[in-house]
Amino acid sequence: MMRGDVVGVWEVALSDGVYRIEFAHGTTTGKRVVLINGEEVVKKDWMFKLVGKETFTVGSFDTRATIHIEALTGFSYEYSLEIDGKSLEKFIDDRSKITKTWVLQVDGADCRVVLEKDTMDIWCNGQKMETMGEFVDDGTETHFAIGEHECFIKAISSGKKRGGIVHHLIVDGEKVSAYT
Repeated sequence: MMRGDVVGVWEVALSDGVYRIEFAHGTTTGKRVVLINGEEVVKKDWMFKLVGKETFTVGSFDTRATIHIEALTGFSYEYSLEIDGKSLEKFIDDRSKITKTWVLQVDGADCRVVLEKDTMDIWCNGQKMETMGEFVDDGTETHFAIGEHECFIKAISSGKKRGGIVHHLIVDGEKVSAYT
């Protein structure tokens, strides 16, 4: 793929990881190439129609993604990414409501922990964790381990009518700040 043909780069955070999507569009040949984390997933050499869309999947759950190619004026084009049938902005906004993410160092390595609030599934660096939930006096705790480290996510009421539930990640007894 010619680096000069790259016309769009997007970062998409899913529970199983962060994916970098690159799109190359040869506006004279119609060539289309989609890379996810540097790996080619779509390659079309000759396309007579320069506008349209490319649909592919991202992540271990095959989340549907579509790149829309629209003509502006002359030989300029606009590219937009849709994830799961939603604009990237809407998808990110919706995910922020149903997930909470922490990024921390564990044994000198970066660790990305994601809580799916709707299912209470916990992911660490793309792996779904074995968990055990328990009720405690002020809420619930969902326990799991990262290596030799004891971890849990504590869910407690915010105490506010509209505040809902607040989630905290505790690793070896220490509270970890949320990733924004």
